[in-house]
Amino acid sequence: MIKILTLTTLLTTAIFAQLNVATTYNYLAEVTKRVGGDLVKVDVLASPKLDPHFITPKPSLIAKLRREDLLIINGAQLEIGWIPPLLRSANNSKIQNGGSGFLDVSRAVTLIDKPANVSRSMGDVHPDGNPHFALNIDNIIPIAELISMKLSQLDPNNQATYSKNFEEFKGKMEELSSKLKKEYASCEGKKVVQYHELFNYAIEFYGMKKVGNIEPFPGISPSSKHTFELIKTMKEQNVKTILQDVYHEKKTANFIANKTGAEVKVIPHDVGAVEGTDTLEDFYTTIGKELCQ
Repeated sequence: MIKILTLTTLLTTAIFAQLNVATTYNYLAEVTKRVGGDLVKVDVLASPKLDPHFITPKPSLIAKLRREDLLIINGAQLEIGWIPPLLRSANNSKIQNGGSGFLDVSRAVTLIDKPANVSRSMGDVHPDGNPHFALNIDNIIPIAELISMKLSQLDPNNQATYSKNFEEFKGKMEELSSKLKKEYASCEGKKVVQYHELFNYAIEFYGMKKVGNIEPFPGISPSSKHTFELIKTMKEQNVKTILQDVYHEKKTANFIANKTGAEVKVIPHDVGAVEGTDTLEDFYTTIGKELCQ
């Protein structure tokens, strides 16, 4: 009887064993949970309150990566400053770049803002293109499909479940995308200024027009000269909306707003970055509302 119970326990454990998945950002975790369901256990490495370019590679993150079956990253060099040292220290062959348990979701989307050439004078430019593609809801569907395919590759016995979950997710995101496009159709052509080259994909989705950035170049703090030139441009073009993220300083945006009569809108860059954006639906709905209202 004991042998039978032991065998049953082992078989049950094997059947319901979860894939251990780490994602660099919250939005990737939410997609993975929706596609993987109970078949995955997901750890998130970066807080949505912090600058996604610069995450401290803490020992606790190394410990997590040592036990993961799959690592999902945003890619397009967004994590270039902090993921490589973590992977070296974790020494987990499965999740190394090129390993069976490594997935770069930037493969699934078409990147915009790819520079013709790169030099230090241009600031912190990403040579592969703008890595903040998750801000466009239409990009989340091919990302989810790629995650579904990777989960099926690692866990082929549950491929039907991953495919079913993906199709359900796809339907909901397509419905929400259509709803947002229709609800905020009047947003097309609206002129905006942003702090960092962060919201270009959302601006493109809604057909808005970006007039300028508070940063003179990506990663370069605004100078007085650049700030006053931007104020002049905003007055000339009647720009009344400034898009601000949660992690850059807000003093400059507020100063410009006082000089131009513009409104500063704090836009989430990731799920959970601002209050009320803990689901993908709330995340994309909040982006549309803050951009267009």
